[in-house]
Amino acid sequence: MGVYRSPAIGDMLPLLPQMPDKHLPDDENSEFPAAATRADAVRRALDRLRRGAALALADGSASIVVAAAETLTQTTLATLRGSRAHPLLLAMTRFRAGAIGLDAEEESVVVELPLNVSLADIVGVAEPHAHAQSKALAPRDAATRDRPIEAALTLAKLAGLMPMVVLMGAEAPLRDLPVLAVDDVMRFASDSARWLTRVAEARVPLPEAENAKLIAFRPWGGGPEHLAIVIGKPDVTRPVLVRIHSSCFTGDLIGSLRCDCGDQLRGAIRAIAEHGAGVVVYLPQEGRGIGLVNKLRAYALQDAGLDTIDANTHLGFAPDERSYAAAGEILRRLGITRIKLLTNSPAKRAALAGFGVDVVERVKLAFPANPHNAVYLRTKAVRDGHNF
Repeated sequence: MGVYRSPAIGDMLPLLPQMPDKHLPDDENSEFPAAATRADAVRRALDRLRRGAALALADGSASIVVAAAETLTQTTLATLRGSRAHPLLLAMTRFRAGAIGLDAEEESVVVELPLNVSLADIVGVAEPHAHAQSKALAPRDAATRDRPIEAALTLAKLAGLMPMVVLMGAEAPLRDLPVLAVDDVMRFASDSARWLTRVAEARVPLPEAENAKLIAFRPWGGGPEHLAIVIGKPDVTRPVLVRIHSSCFTGDLIGSLRCDCGDQLRGAIRAIAEHGAGVVVYLPQEGRGIGLVNKLRAYALQDAGLDTIDANTHLGFAPDERSYAAAGEILRRLGITRIKLLTNSPAKRAALAGFGVDVVERVKLAFPANPHNAVYLRTKAVRDGHNF
């Protein structure tokens, strides 16, 4: 098999912006080229999955060939069927397995597909509203390939797809497929959070805070930039008032009444301005980290009777897929280590502590419910422990 790696980093340098912030230790800077190479390989793999193409995942001597069930094409299915030495399998998270009626005791569940399974059958099981699986699918022990399967499902999530993949053992007829190391996938999220570059900043007066500026941080793994909305001049020698806000296109931008995200964003900016100074860290983690497309699918499931948490798990995701590693890194870059956190979620305080942020106080940020988000807010209070 060919090795699935990016071009030499030296060939890429004319196309890349400056190296990460100068205050990073030299030993961290020396690790950057390897991290950039890993990230480039993962991004290429994500593109293949979104296009319905296959790739190989290697973990030492073990390897599998995978394609996303959601985007699977007839051509890719025919390619996978070109080898009869290994059966065609379908892997999914335990959440998705439970949603379609399979026993789900392990973190991932693998079922064997019939020899005559059609593309429509596979895509049908991956259909967001599916509640029942084919009786021909039988759970299969996947203990010898746990890490490659975990990496495959992680890739599907990173690609913004439902975490269901078609897979088989890698072998000769598929030797021309690109190969991605499982370790590269497993390190991608931490690499993306750690290797941030401060690429731009500008004064941006806001209705609630005219003395604001935006600072953009670009992850080396690719994807959208993270933003820091800095209001006034925070005194970093004292706890800084901070809001960690995950993006919500529907609430933040077009004023959806299905959530309270827009209220929280503007309310946080207003509260910080009234306080005198502080920061909103804006992270591109739509729909609790499942992406905009999957959030819209979850909305449709909510309209069919599921609550916000069960809708996410029905699609195969954890109730909350977000990470706050990048938030911790951005605050560190701004010289902020102690904060007063604007949030209704006790869990967010604990999550940030894992990334070196000392939350000395939690400040509520609650707004009245409306007829469209009352059930949503009640679910967050009852099932997530939010304090309103």
